[in-house]
Amino acid sequence: MVDILSTKDSWLYKVAQHFLKELSDWVGNDDVRRVAVIVALQKHSNARFDGITKTKTVKALVTEFKTEVGCMLFIQNLMSMFVDEGNASEEPSDQSQTTDDNSEMGSVEDKDSNDFLKTWVVESLPSILKHLKLEPEAKFRVQKEILKFLAVQGLFSASLGSEVTSFELQEKFKWPKAATSSAICRMCIEQIQSLLANAQKIEGLHSLSSGLEHGDLGSYFMRFLSTLRNIPSVSLFRSLSDDDEKAFEKLQEMEIRLSREEKNCVISVEANKLHAMRFLLIQLLLQVLLRPGEFSEAASELVICCKKAFAASDLLDSSGEEGLDDDANPKLMDVLVDTFLSLLPQSSAPLRSAIEQVFKYFCNDVTNDGLLRMLRVIKKDLKPPRHREEGRDDDDDDDEDFLGIEEEGEGEGEGEEEMDEAETGETGEDEEQTDDSEAVAEVKEAGKELSDDSDGGMDDDAMFRMDAYLAQIFKDRKNQAGGETAQSQLVLFKLRVLSLLEVYLHENPAAEPEVLMVYLNLARAFVNPQTAEISEQFGQRIWGILQKKILKAKDFPRGGAVQLPTLESLLEKNLKLASKPLKRKKSAGNLSKKKQSAMWKRHKMIVSLAQGFNLLDSENYWCQKFFRV
Repeated sequence: MVDILSTKDSWLYKVAQHFLKELSDWVGNDDVRRVAVIVALQKHSNARFDGITKTKTVKALVTEFKTEVGCMLFIQNLMSMFVDEGNASEEPSDQSQTTDDNSEMGSVEDKDSNDFLKTWVVESLPSILKHLKLEPEAKFRVQKEILKFLAVQGLFSASLGSEVTSFELQEKFKWPKAATSSAICRMCIEQIQSLLANAQKIEGLHSLSSGLEHGDLGSYFMRFLSTLRNIPSVSLFRSLSDDDEKAFEKLQEMEIRLSREEKNCVISVEANKLHAMRFLLIQLLLQVLLRPGEFSEAASELVICCKKAFAASDLLDSSGEEGLDDDANPKLMDVLVDTFLSLLPQSSAPLRSAIEQVFKYFCNDVTNDGLLRMLRVIKKDLKPPRHREEGRDDDDDDDEDFLGIEEEGEGEGEGEEEMDEAETGETGEDEEQTDDSEAVAEVKEAGKELSDDSDGGMDDDAMFRMDAYLAQIFKDRKNQAGGETAQSQLVLFKLRVLSLLEVYLHENPAAEPEVLMVYLNLARAFVNPQTAEISEQFGQRIWGILQKKILKAKDFPRGGAVQLPTLESLLEKNLKLASKPLKRKKSAGNLSKKKQSAMWKRHKMIVSLAQGFNLLDSENYWCQKFFRV
């Protein structure tokens, strides 16, 4: 059937299609039949039935599980397929001779035939939950079963045979006789991260009321991890360096302590902080395994932050080796922001989500220094500053030409000819937008020197740390084939920091002068011509945050808390910007209509930004003091 459906030219093609329809009808709502059909189709096609036949038969069958019993039966069969070495068909079809596409698979199938099936199993296990509608308790049992299997196969290996019995858990665990590839182990860990991240979002609604033991997947995972690590014949799938081993153990110990604190916590706000921080510790622990040698320092800093943030007696080491004296160390939020900034360039999506959750509960305490460090990332350019036009008015250049338009036509090289054409949609509309997967469509190779603008307000240590974050971007994926350029990595870093700033503005809409400082720096980044050249999505994201979180926000700085000189300066620069016409360079006529339209649209957005400035309380400040502006 696989051979027939792989080409429409076969005279039996319609017959095979009809057979599939009859097979689906026969399955109906019977989960036992559903499991049998899925397993048979995937076993005898090396988990490529849908791909080869260009149908969605298996995918449709997998999404139709409705009961806990059916899900558990399917999970047990998937586990058996993964562990059983003889699951591939012993009579391979000749589909490699039927189409050009399939003929290209030959060498890959010979080399990694077993990994295709294992990959499908690992990807299918969490996907069961996407369309599953069960009671919370039943869904939690399904999650636990999936989590256990992913943890056993992805995190551990058995040194004596392929079976291990845990007397504490009263369960027997099996591994394939042939060692699982590191790629499959990494995939298991990534699926664990996604599973925990999705569970955290759901748990936020009801876990605290139902208790940790009954609804906290993170707590269950950490207990399971600890139990398996204590079995002598079981070890982690990879050996860790001394630094990573210490970081792993510190994260594990701190999560246990915070979990105990959360159980005893009666204040909901504090419980939310503990819960969010625990999940960040878990995600970072998994990241240590995914990318060894990169996260041990950040892990140690995060543990110190936990000890300082939750200063209960059992969280502090009697030895005092961490040195938590308030007078001798920087503020908690400065260290926490530094830690987040060091993690963001190379973090996975679940880890970034966990960072944002922690930041949400701690951002009320962010210092001006912490905000400046984040804003400096937004304003940082890889290209040297453009040469200023001779004879340009000094008035337009104050505050580093803040809200002054450097025309799209000015500048060196061919950078002005390129516009990022990624479709961004309504960016900035979601309150806690985290997806930057489509961030960079087209970017050019970056210059080697970093410009040193916008460093005011930062001490030497802070600037050194920031340059270290940026240096990590250049180092990251440098030797990977087809890896992104340094410029694209910087754009991704900026988008991730924008997400933190968006969280801050959502949680602190009326903070003054902090909101004005964020506005000042985001506006400067938005009107910078390089923003449009490098990434359209980055500009759109800034625009969305400025509009929704500041200019059109229900709450904003107002009244006597707003300093008049600050407002006066902002208003003056906005009015200058609104009155400034769009200028095009002489070669603008050679641009396509699409690019000219984009230039004009951008200019109108900049003018709209200036005209829409509403951080004024008319009751107090519309007076003669503004007439001179």
